[in-house]
Amino acid sequence: MNSLDPRVIRLPDIGEVGRINPKPALDQFGTYEVFVLPKEGKPFQHEGIVHAPNLEMAYVLAKETFTRRFTCASLYVVNTLDVFVSPLSEGNQNVYDQIPQILNQNSAKVNYEIYHLPKRGKQHVHVGRVSASSPEEAFSIAKEQFQKEKIVYNVWVIQSTAIRYTMNEEKDLWLTLPEKKFRDAAEYKGGEKLKEFLKKSKR
Repeated sequence: MNSLDPRVIRLPDIGEVGRINPKPALDQFGTYEVFVLPKEGKPFQHEGIVHAPNLEMAYVLAKETFTRRFTCASLYVVNTLDVFVSPLSEGNQNVYDQIPQILNQNSAKVNYEIYHLPKRGKQHVHVGRVSASSPEEAFSIAKEQFQKEKIVYNVWVIQSTAIRYTMNEEKDLWLTLPEKKFRDAAEYKGGEKLKEFLKKSKR
């Protein structure tokens, strides 16, 4: 009898011992990074990931997954494979100290978005855009333009054309997302109710 458990169904057909048959196309969805703009005038920040068969479906799933609990001004997604990651820094070392300086390359240049991890355990935040002929050169230019006194623990570089942005004509998508204060624990004022209860108990 065939199993209905998807964890079993997705297992590869072993066939001969020591030989695993190739997996069919789209057997598992790809991973896409999600970036959210909390408010106009704020920078985009990394919010999490979604699994999807393509970039457009990743955008739809990201909207449903990450904007149900709070309002936001915009959102975009990018395939994880299109994110170039700097080396990891240790302790209080600035990651830019590990990025080599690259001479200006004369080949055609494209735009790259730059993201910093300003604090361990937090999310990457968008800091700007550079024009470069390769991701390596983009890291080098970012070092010149965005390295400041504050420590940066990690840097992401993403080619702008790889990103699925929210278009201007799609901005009305966010009009259907009122602030759901009832979802926030703070709105229940539990602390005040507890104080009131303890005050009555002492009487």
